Amino acid sequence: MGHEVVEMMMQRKADQAAETTAISAPPFRLQCSPSPSVTRSPLQGLGDTAAPRTPKSPFASRFMTTPLASPMKKAIASMQGYLEEAGHFTKLDPQEAWLPITESRNGNAYYAAFHTLCSGIGVQALLLPLALTTLGWTWGIICLSVAFMWQLYTLWLLIQLHESESRIRYSRYLRLTMAAFGEKLGKVLGLFPIMYLSGGTCVTLIMIGGGTMKIFFQLVCGETCTVKPLTTVEWYLAFTCSAILLAQLPNLNSIAGVSLIGAITAVSYCTLIWVLSITKGRPTGVSYEPQQAKSDVATLFKILNALGIIAFAFRGHNLVLEIQGTMPSSTKRPSRLPMWRGVKFAYVIIALCLFPLAIGGYWAYGNLIPNGGTLTALYKYHGQDTSNLIVGLASMLVVINSLSSFQIYAMPVFDNLEFRYTSSMHKPCPRWLRTGFRLFFGCLAFFIAVALPFLPSLAGLIGGVALPITLAYPSFMWVLIKKPPKYSFVWFINWLLGALGMVLSLLVVTGAIWILITEGIEVHLFKPQ
Repeated sequence: MGHEVVEMMMQRKADQAAETTAISAPPFRLQCSPSPSVTRSPLQGLGDTAAPRTPKSPFASRFMTTPLASPMKKAIASMQGYLEEAGHFTKLDPQEAWLPITESRNGNAYYAAFHTLCSGIGVQALLLPLALTTLGWTWGIICLSVAFMWQLYTLWLLIQLHESESRIRYSRYLRLTMAAFGEKLGKVLGLFPIMYLSGGTCVTLIMIGGGTMKIFFQLVCGETCTVKPLTTVEWYLAFTCSAILLAQLPNLNSIAGVSLIGAITAVSYCTLIWVLSITKGRPTGVSYEPQQAKSDVATLFKILNALGIIAFAFRGHNLVLEIQGTMPSSTKRPSRLPMWRGVKFAYVIIALCLFPLAIGGYWAYGNLIPNGGTLTALYKYHGQDTSNLIVGLASMLVVINSLSSFQIYAMPVFDNLEFRYTSSMHKPCPRWLRTGFRLFFGCLAFFIAVALPFLPSLAGLIGGVALPITLAYPSFMWVLIKKPPKYSFVWFINWLLGALGMVLSLLVVTGAIWILITEGIEVHLFKPQ
């Protein structure tokens, strides 16, 4: 009888110990299948055969039920949600955190709009009326509209291709071309036009920005100024020094404010220039008849050169993936959603700038428009009857926009230089070396601007070389990566657009070279004017 009483007391103690263990268990479970370190919850999969565990402290159990533990439980819940999302989409590469494009990933739709506006509107838009002098009213507006819709479609393709199904983010245009076409072919197809477009745009910005600084100084100083004016080379140097100083901002996200200023100034001077051109009246002898060439072949090549000018006005696709790479991404909120929202807003503004500038500039000057574009025409025909304050304001806006655009177009070059260092040394680029890289690029761009001052006359050629990046490659990469059903509508339309883009690029380059040979170009090496 006493033996049975002892057994009953021992059983009751065992039951009480089990209840205490169950109550002291934490009320939350950390589960995140994608992460190998937390593949299973510590409370999952434990049956009757599981090894015994040490009971939790009664103090910890009571503490977790008090109001003091509320912030801790919220933090744990937030961490749980983060771990459930992280890893689904992105395979992290430690090198990404060392490079200026992906060093900071806290971008948003507003930053995307600022960067897209700053890179999408520039001084190249002032050349659009030149294309209409060859194409005429009807075909000029048609070609401008088709080019706008075509490049907006390929822009959407790039935004969708940024995040792959294998959880890899392609935060650089060159990486995407290598993933689509193969490592070797991708480098051959992408490296030269991407770096040529970035570097060539920066060189052009030095020449335009430096030359406009010279005009602004002359307007401010006036005819009675006794200060010795700087030479054109010295103004180029002043602009380059300012651009290099501004380029010390560390990464792409840090220049969002600079891009906002660049976007505001671009919209301002585009609107100011076409409004002034219209309100000031047309000079005598304006004609809208398309310029006739000496032969049918020459007419064809002039048309192709005009298409190259339009293509050059819509450059900027080489920066889309880089801009999207600055955004956070998860399964619930992939980066393509805020990116596309920012791009849609930006391109509404771009359309409201480029179309009035092309149409208004051609209406105001017709075939009399000089090779420098609308701004040069404004100085030439209305410089005397326009207030120096207005002309000076337009010049200052062009300079500020050129400085801002220089930063975003130089960023892929900075990123590529630092990528070479981090790949070989396996460590972040030190601050002094990063400064050295940017100083080196600025000096190189300045040297090319001084040595080859006729580069702005090659707008058609530059547009032809960069055209595959905008109109052809995205369609090909969509077919090769997404693999739509063969002979489907999506498959057919992308192959068609890609092939047309490549053929058009070859024709535009050929037409630009023909124009340079037949009409000639003032080649004055090391003599900027």
